[in-house]
Amino acid sequence: MSAPDLPAGADPRLHDLARWIGTWCFRPVFRVHVHHRERIPATGPVVLVANHSALVDGPLLFGLLGRRSVFLVKQEMFTGVLGTGLRGIGQLAVRRGEPDRAPLTAALGVLRGGGLVGVFPEGTRGAGEVAAAQQGAAWLARASGAQVLPVVCRGTRRPEGSGRRWRPRVDVLVGEPLPAPAGKGRAELAAATETVRGALAALVADLDAMRATNMRSSA
Repeated sequence: MSAPDLPAGADPRLHDLARWIGTWCFRPVFRVHVHHRERIPATGPVVLVANHSALVDGPLLFGLLGRRSVFLVKQEMFTGVLGTGLRGIGQLAVRRGEPDRAPLTAALGVLRGGGLVGVFPEGTRGAGEVAAAQQGAAWLARASGAQVLPVVCRGTRRPEGSGRRWRPRVDVLVGEPLPAPAGKGRAELAAATETVRGALAALVADLDAMRATNMRSSA
């Protein structure tokens, strides 16, 4: 069984089961607030770009998008039972810091099938402020004609020096979709990457301001 919005070899039923589990499995751990969920396109090719500050960011987004999603996940996660499960639900392994066209080619096929592909343009976990970005997301959007959907998350990363937290508040802010990048050259791709990075960084700043306001009002 195959589906046009999933990579070859993925099991659509297993993917949908995992997505259903993802809609509720974080509720005992986090108090999740999603802002502007209506901005997520229900159909059609979408490259979702997100900031990345904690390992849980990807699984959290996977469960709350309301549609099938294929994320580019670091190769190190694809070992043992976890790796088998990730492949079964259609997630794509990517080698960080190395030229690796295979996952991008597979992701392009998902987009051309009308699917959603999730990318963390920072390339690795950090402060989640999107100070730098790699070009894969912009390349995928340009090659497929997909919209770019910026999404940012705050609250999943435990502050340095703090102890365990009891159900911390997590906020997810969905930005306005961006049109597919235009132009075919390297300079245009670099400019599109900077546009994506700037949109994400601005969205992080908006969410930080929103969270600060909420903290003051609840104090």
